Amino acid sequence: MYRLKYPTEQSDPPLSPRETLPTMYDLPSENHEELGVDQFHGFQSELLWLTFCPANYKSDRIFSSSDLNLYYNVHHQNWYKRPDWFGVVGVPKLYDDQDLRLSYVIWQEGVSPHIVVELLSPSTEKEDLGKSHSREQISHNGNTEKPPSKWEVYEKILRIPYYVVFSRYTDQMRVFTLQSDRYVEKDLTELKVWMTEIELGIGLWEGEYKGVQRLWLRFYDYNENWILTDAEQSEQRAKYLEQRLRELGIEP
Repeated sequence: MYRLKYPTEQSDPPLSPRETLPTMYDLPSENHEELGVDQFHGFQSELLWLTFCPANYKSDRIFSSSDLNLYYNVHHQNWYKRPDWFGVVGVPKLYDDQDLRLSYVIWQEGVSPHIVVELLSPSTEKEDLGKSHSREQISHNGNTEKPPSKWEVYEKILRIPYYVVFSRYTDQMRVFTLQSDRYVEKDLTELKVWMTEIELGIGLWEGEYKGVQRLWLRFYDYNENWILTDAEQSEQRAKYLEQRLRELGIEP
């Protein structure tokens, strides 16, 4: 998307609204720490959540979320990262099998995410790709402390096996996997990656979701079939029933 600095001067002839309409990344925010989630982030995270179905785990032992605070250091309990989406296996879907989580606290859960997905935006791209560091924060005792960057937390502290980065602007998916103690980018011959440990793959699917036709990240199974959402399964069953009725000479 073409970006301009704001405010913009009107041209003659005027530019199209698509070129001049500001985004939340262009305009100042009341809270500089909270830029919010754009529509693509919401749709994409939902599709990941709906299709994250590791075959070797029961559904009540699979948890995933988007834009949920992930607390990682018991000695600095106000430090957190907020992945665009992350998936965990081997933990209850509900906290203590009873309630929805308000955060994910590593020292309570005891299990790190198996996969994290970051959706690149102008404000987070450098940090998502490990090219910047977090700003200093003031601790309770008044000392200045510098929390680790997002990349360092995922790689060194939580040791998350799969780190996926996707840009909606270039439709590029990049996958980093842990080798020894550091992330190494995989050379993708196909736009998909199989995760043997959870019997699930993630890749780029071209199709329509929420009325938008484009490339989307989603999960696939052992047979390389894309995991269907409940809505897609219902639509598929309806089409099959309609076809069977027509074969029987019955007008649906």
